[in-house]
Amino acid sequence: MSRKRTLRDLPAAALDGKRALVRVDFNVPLKDGRVTDDTRIRAALPTINYLREKGARVILLSHLGRPRGVEPAFSLKHIVRDLERLLGAPVEVIPDPATGVAATRRLPRGGVALVENTRFWPGEEANDPAFAALLAALGDFYVNDAFGSAHRAHASTEAVAHLLKPAVAGFLMERELEYLGDALDKPQRPFVAVLGGAKISGKIDVIQALVPKVDEILVGGGIANTFFLAIGFSVGGSLVEPEKKDRARALIAKAGAKLILPRGAVVAPSLERAAERREVPSDRIPPDCAIFDIDQATRLDFRARILQAKTLVWNGPMGVFETPPFDAGTRAIAEAMVAAGERGAVTIVGGGDSAAAVAGFEDKFTHVSTGGGASLEFLEGKPLPGVMALEDA
Repeated sequence: MSRKRTLRDLPAAALDGKRALVRVDFNVPLKDGRVTDDTRIRAALPTINYLREKGARVILLSHLGRPRGVEPAFSLKHIVRDLERLLGAPVEVIPDPATGVAATRRLPRGGVALVENTRFWPGEEANDPAFAALLAALGDFYVNDAFGSAHRAHASTEAVAHLLKPAVAGFLMERELEYLGDALDKPQRPFVAVLGGAKISGKIDVIQALVPKVDEILVGGGIANTFFLAIGFSVGGSLVEPEKKDRARALIAKAGAKLILPRGAVVAPSLERAAERREVPSDRIPPDCAIFDIDQATRLDFRARILQAKTLVWNGPMGVFETPPFDAGTRAIAEAMVAAGERGAVTIVGGGDSAAAVAGFEDKFTHVSTGGGASLEFLEGKPLPGVMALEDA
C-alpha cells in the first residue's frame, strides 16, 4: 500500500487559524451515562493537542454505538466532561452539522468543538455525499485519526475525504498503518501470529491470508474447536461452527506444519461449574463438558514458540477470559509476548478483546491496536476505505 500523507506533512502555516475537521474514534463504553474506559479518547490526544498548539480550530467527528436514529443514550454529550478533563480545555458541542458552520468560525485558535454522534443521521452509514458535504463545510482540511472505523465506508470516514482537501492521516492512524504494515511487508523473522477468539468465521480469512506470510500460527480460543472437528476430534458441548469444518480442513492442508493447535484444554460442565474444571488432552474432550481455555501444556508450548519470535501479532483471547479462572491461558500469552518484547521482538496486539485483555499494561507492547475489525481486515490484506480515501504522500 502506498504511504499516505499525514499531519506531519502539512506545513505549520497550513494549520494556523484553519478549521481542522478530525474524525476520531470516541466509540467508548458507557455505563449510566458515564465513560467506563477512556482509552480511545486518550489515543486521540496527540493529534488534537498538536493541532491546538499549531493554532488550528479543532472540530471533532465520531460515532458512538449503533443508534437507530437519534437516541439520547448514545449522545456524545456523555463524553464531554471526560474529554474536557483530558484536554484541559472547554469543548463546544455542535448538535447538528447542518447549522454548525457559524459555531466553527467562532471558535478561537486552539479551540475545540465536538459534533453530535454522526450515526444520528442516516446519511452517515449510507456514505451519502450530501451528508458528507454538510460535514465538509465544518472544516478547511480533513484529518482521519479513527483507525477503528477505517474499514467502514461511511460519510465521516470516506466520502468527506474526497470533498475536503488536504485529507491526511492523524498520528494514531499513521502509527497503526506503520506497525501493522511493516509487520506484514517486512517482518523480522521468525514471524508468529497468535489467533484466538470465539468464532472461526471471523478469522478464517485472516488465517488464510497469513499462512504464506508467517512462520507459525498458534491457534486457541473457540476457533481451535472447529479445527479439532475438522481432524476428527469430538469437542463435547464446546462452541463450534460445524458448517466451517471443510474450510478448516482445507486450511490445515494448506498450512501444514505452520498451524499449531492446542495440545489440551481446560474443560468444565459449564462456566458456572468452574470448580469442577480439569485439564484433558485435545483428543479426549469429555462429551458432557465444554472447552473454556487452553491447558498448561499448551501455554508452555505457545510460550516457547513466542519467545523465539522476532515479530508477533496477536488477535483474540485463548479462552473465556472475562470469567476467571478461564483467563489463565490468555494471561499466559500476554506474559509471553511481554517477555518476547523484552528480548527485542516487535509485539503487536490487535484491537477488540485482545486489547481488553492487556488493559493496564499496554505500554509493555510495541503497539496495541485501537481497531478490532479494522486490524483484522488489514491483516487479511483488504483495502480499508477510510485509508484509501486519504491522499498519497
